[in-house]
Amino acid sequence: MTTDEVKALIEKGLPGARATVSDLTGTGDHFKAEVIAPAFAGKSMIEQHQLVYRALGALVGGPIHALQLSTKAG
Repeated sequence: MTTDEVKALIEKGLPGARATVSDLTGTGDHFKAEVIAPAFAGKSMIEQHQLVYRALGALVGGPIHALQLSTKAG
């Protein structure tokens, strides 16, 4: 996976979201994502992270081995 692919999947799965994604290890399977999305308004941090995980689907735990998340409403 590339950072651009992860970013595109998050932004497609969360309309209006803006994501910044970096590869933490250079191996294409450990990522850090900072996501700002209107869909996060009124949601707990756990609920926000669940929305991101849903956007990435089965890739988490497969091609995406680790994902460090920072989320906020916006």
